[in-house]
Amino acid sequence: MKVSMSWLREYVDIPASTPARDIAALFISMGFEVESIETPGSDVSGSLVIGKVMAIEELTEFKKPIRFCQVDVGLEHGGIRGIVCGARNFTVGDVVVAAIPGAVLPGNFAIVARETYGKISDGMLCSERELGLGDDHAGIIVLSTADAEIGDIAIPVLGLGDPVLDIAVNPDRGYAMSARGLARELALAMNLPFRDPAFAIDSSNAFTSEGGVPAQIHDTRCSRLVATSMSDVDCTASTPRWMRNRLIAGGLRPVSVVVDITNYVMLELGQPLHAYDAQQVAGVLVARAPNAGEVLETLDHQKRTLDIDDLVIADQERVLGLAGVMGGVNSEISAATRSVILEAAHFEGSAVAGMCRRHGFSTEASRRFERGVDPAITKIAAERA
Repeated sequence: MKVSMSWLREYVDIPASTPARDIAALFISMGFEVESIETPGSDVSGSLVIGKVMAIEELTEFKKPIRFCQVDVGLEHGGIRGIVCGARNFTVGDVVVAAIPGAVLPGNFAIVARETYGKISDGMLCSERELGLGDDHAGIIVLSTADAEIGDIAIPVLGLGDPVLDIAVNPDRGYAMSARGLARELALAMNLPFRDPAFAIDSSNAFTSEGGVPAQIHDTRCSRLVATSMSDVDCTASTPRWMRNRLIAGGLRPVSVVVDITNYVMLELGQPLHAYDAQQVAGVLVARAPNAGEVLETLDHQKRTLDIDDLVIADQERVLGLAGVMGGVNSEISAATRSVILEAAHFEGSAVAGMCRRHGFSTEASRRFERGVDPAITKIAAERA
């Protein structure tokens, strides 16, 4: 389980002067194994700032598409700078991360003004991989206007410099597969108050009669099954940067706003969730054993012949997912999704472990169910999402 120091501090008032290595030592004293402490962006320094793309000139005389961009990085950082960039995932008006002369990126790569493609490039627009935040190099980082303002220092906006502890969780301590569980242990060890995120959830508007989805349990290996629906969902909306930062620190790849929210709640509370495209679900959600010969194509695009000892979530017509492991492509969230069904459930750990063995793979969700998820958190997690 990977968790950032800033996330732990959200629930426990760790003194600002306490370094991550001291917190790691406390976890070790409680019987945990701390595999590593990493600080994203520890090798980034200098002028990394938030900018806004004001104009783009397409340079068409080269073998690959190149753009010469006018980027406003704020008066305190030189105002509008011309920057050459090959990425295509942004447009005029987008908020971006600019490394300007004086910045040093991972690999001791110093940013200087230089001539390239017939233009003077006065900086670089950065991708996540170039900053050591992940493997995404498909395009540069594009932020929303809610994430930051022009001229802001980008390091705190991106969660750089925030130490991340990688803690090995034993099979009998499943509660620690969450920021909540680890923070609770830490509060006890430090004799400090614990702010439980589960108690901070306002459920006054959750699960109204309009939002409920019929759900049935036909197998005792599922003890709880909660489903609710949401309409008018914009699945093309941007995930807030602070949430992306915590997902990346937790070892998860941001996917889309709906999927990111379910993964965030899983990291926060330890309860896996799954989201379905409601237009692809026929009637009641059911937890049951598969029928002989049923096949499911899971989200990793593998067609899996189901075993009668498996446990699945289905609707009235077909199987939708391997319970507690992975959903199917037949109800996958997409950019076109406008209504969502959210499932939170409690599955028997041995049943989930058996499916993982039979089908030869595991997931972040299955690893939590195998270790044991608190059944009392099921409805709370759905309300949180």
